[in-house]
Amino acid sequence: MPDSTDLAKPAAPSARTRVKRLPERGHYDRETIHAILDAGLVCHVGYVIEGQPYVTPTAYWREGDRVYWHGSSASRMLRQVKGGVPVCFTVSLLDGIVFARSGFHHSLNYRAVMALGTAEAVEGEAAKLAALEAFSERIAPGRWRELRPPTAQEVKATTILHMALDEASAKIRTGDPKDDEPDYALPIWAGVLPIRLVAGQPEADRRLAPGIPLPAHLGAFSIG
Repeated sequence: MPDSTDLAKPAAPSARTRVKRLPERGHYDRETIHAILDAGLVCHVGYVIEGQPYVTPTAYWREGDRVYWHGSSASRMLRQVKGGVPVCFTVSLLDGIVFARSGFHHSLNYRAVMALGTAEAVEGEAAKLAALEAFSERIAPGRWRELRPPTAQEVKATTILHMALDEASAKIRTGDPKDDEPDYALPIWAGVLPIRLVAGQPEADRRLAPGIPLPAHLGAFSIG
C-alpha cells in the first residue's frame, strides 16, 4: 500500500497507458485514479476468448491499489479471466455534454480510468467473505451486518477476481467548448449541460413485512 505522500506523485505511465491524443487530459497519479474509481459502480472488463474480443459490464469495488469484481462461478468471463488471460478494465463517468458552435467541436466532459493487467481469483471462504463484505460496505456502509450471512453454497457459487492497478491511467475533460477562434463571434448558444447520476427515493419491496423501517444507510445514500 502506498502512503499518502505517494498518492499524488505522478506515476510513470507505461507505453500502453500513456494518453497519446490530447495528452494534457492524461493523469497518472494514484489519487486521481482512485477518486474516479471510487465515484463509480459499473466497470467494463475486456478480454479475448479464442480470438473473439468480449467486453462485460459488471459491478466493481476498490481496496487499496486493487480493483475487485465478482459474479457466478459458472460465468464464462470469470472462468476465462481467472485463468490468467490479459484483461482491460475500464470505468467511465459522464459529467456533461459540451455544446460548441460547430458540430465538430461538440464533446463530453468525463472522467475515465483504464487499467491493464491479469486478474487473479480470491481463494478461500474467509477471504471471499471479507471481499463480499467490503463490496457491500462500499455501496451502503452498515448494510452487511443487517443481512442474512451467506451460505457455504452461495460463497462457493461466487467467483471474485482482483487486479492490481500497476498499469493504469486516467483521462479527464472539463470546462467549456473549445471552438475555432472565428466561431466565438457567431450568434450560437454554446456551453455545458451538466449530467449527474442521482439516487432516487428508495422503493420498498412489495412483499416487505409491515413495520420494517428504511435503514439509515439507504436514506442517506448518495453516488459519486
